[in-house]
Amino acid sequence: MIEILATLSAGAAAGLRLGIPLLIIGLLQGANLWSQIPILSGISSHILISLFTSWSLFELFASKRLRGQRIIQIIQLFLSPIVGAILGLAVASATELPSWIIACIGGLLALVLQLVQLGWFYRLRGLPMWAVVLQDSLCIVLVLFAVDAPQQGGLIALILLWFAIHSAKQWYQWYWENRQEGK
Repeated sequence: MIEILATLSAGAAAGLRLGIPLLIIGLLQGANLWSQIPILSGISSHILISLFTSWSLFELFASKRLRGQRIIQIIQLFLSPIVGAILGLAVASATELPSWIIACIGGLLALVLQLVQLGWFYRLRGLPMWAVVLQDSLCIVLVLFAVDAPQQGGLIALILLWFAIHSAKQWYQWYWENRQEGK
């Protein structure tokens, strides 16, 4: 059960940002860096460090402007399920569940959270600065909790999932109200 909560926490972090969670997980591995993480273990750690550091910096700085948010949203929409799956496998190393289930849980949660962000982005015509800073902070906290305190991280991830479901319900009602007014 702890592995599922850790996977949820890591998947939620991947649903918020891509480079930051991968960089933090790699640095927390110590000397091994990404040697224990599927897919990434075959790539040189120097390349991964430079790639994840560059992407993390791009995410941090570009997310503060509308054009940067658009670029990040498009890239994250396609890559968040993959990163969520990779992070889920990275934090749930010793589990009785098959690895494809862990990968699916992390990837699907990342995709759901990314779709919610995308919906809010287009509905608000860009995310406010406080929301972007909250995303960055929450992403870091979720990755650290996935490794050190999976129960708390899983709880936060479940709260984010509840928020996503609640948002979808509100969007559905908003859509039908605006559609009725448009007739």
